[in-house]
Amino acid sequence: MLEIGTWALRGRGDEKGTGIDLQMRHFPAGRSMKSPGCTPRHTRCLIISSLLLGLMLLSGFFHVKDKDYRIFNSQEDQTVTFLQNLKQPLLTPPTPCPAKKNVMFLKTHKTASSTVLNIMFRFAERYNLTVALPAGQLFHLGYPRNFMAHFVEDFEAIGQNYNIMCNHLRFNPSEVQKVMAPNTFYFSILRNPIPLMESSYIYFKNNVPAFRNSKDVNEFLASPTRYYHPADYRQNIQARNMMWFDFGYDNNAEDDTKYTQAILEEIEQNFHLILIADYFDESMILLKHTLCWDLDDVIYFKLNSRSQDTVQTLTPESEERIKAWCSLDWKLYLHFNQSFWRRIEETIGLEVLEKEVDHLRTRQKELTETCLLEQEPVGKDHIRNKALQPYQSGAANILGYNLRQDLDNRTLRTCQRMVIPELQYTSYLYTVQHPHKKGKELGLPLLWTRPQERMQLPNTN
Repeated sequence: MLEIGTWALRGRGDEKGTGIDLQMRHFPAGRSMKSPGCTPRHTRCLIISSLLLGLMLLSGFFHVKDKDYRIFNSQEDQTVTFLQNLKQPLLTPPTPCPAKKNVMFLKTHKTASSTVLNIMFRFAERYNLTVALPAGQLFHLGYPRNFMAHFVEDFEAIGQNYNIMCNHLRFNPSEVQKVMAPNTFYFSILRNPIPLMESSYIYFKNNVPAFRNSKDVNEFLASPTRYYHPADYRQNIQARNMMWFDFGYDNNAEDDTKYTQAILEEIEQNFHLILIADYFDESMILLKHTLCWDLDDVIYFKLNSRSQDTVQTLTPESEERIKAWCSLDWKLYLHFNQSFWRRIEETIGLEVLEKEVDHLRTRQKELTETCLLEQEPVGKDHIRNKALQPYQSGAANILGYNLRQDLDNRTLRTCQRMVIPELQYTSYLYTVQHPHKKGKELGLPLLWTRPQERMQLPNTN
């Protein structure tokens, strides 16, 4: 006779807390499920046992419900829950984005752009990138002429294989695109035209006829047309709408709403990001995030700044006159100042921005204490190493730095990179990239002349 077993379900919460564990229990033939002390003849006990089993199953069901699990009755239920789970945050952070290494920086004048150029050159050295350097003895890329590709050294041989472009030029997109890769990131920087005008006046005082013929900046602004002649615009670029000119447009154009709006839209098409010099630390954090660079890539010491004793105080009337006299620059600045803060709010957020600016300033303070002898820039007459002497212009006293003398070679090289002036750095990179060409003549001693020398520098200032 075939012996048939009886199967029963036992309900319990499993050890992992994932709901009911429905186990099959086998009772051989001739035996029954029973509660302790009951016999098959006791029908009442069997009924009680069945009720107890039912209560156990119900308890398991509510256990599942309390833990917010679902019993799927259809494929549709499973699909809905799967899509809902996709919306939950990942347990692991996303893969960091790769650093952008093809970058074009439009270096505008008197906008802290020399400091940005130093950042760009250091990044190029870190990754052994090719910089689009000015050809021959020039330190700018044809400025104030519209940029042409042949202004770049060895363009005919290297072609569209440059990674970094950041020396002064007047923007000409079609020619720049001949030099830079299709995936190049384009950015620039603007400054409030009010302090920009005062800075330009002092820095270009001896070179710009409109400035040279006036006593001070307030006298010039009281009657700018008395000193400024559009026919001499190439000599007077720095006296009116200089940023507008650097972007490739007519700085003497009529301020027509339709025209200015069209230009602003064109700049937005040509550039991925416009920074604001008046918020330089915030700009560096936004740049770091946008390019996926490290914090140390955007750490800086302020370069090409001037002593406070050369700053002229603008009258309230002069400040208002600048807005009218440089109205194209004023509209340019207002437009991209708004887009700058909008970009921060949409990408980083103000709370994160504040924390990262604090981190940047903390790191900057660490490097200041490590690198600098006086902990601050010094006047031109107090710079000990003439290889670190910045170019002097106009009535400005351009400041520089003295390095500490107790630095190890590796730290010394890091500190030197951060304080080397623009012309010396350009000259050095030119020698490295074009070793068979005649070096650029500065009239100043060079900090380095070959890459090997940076490994053998004596531990002196």
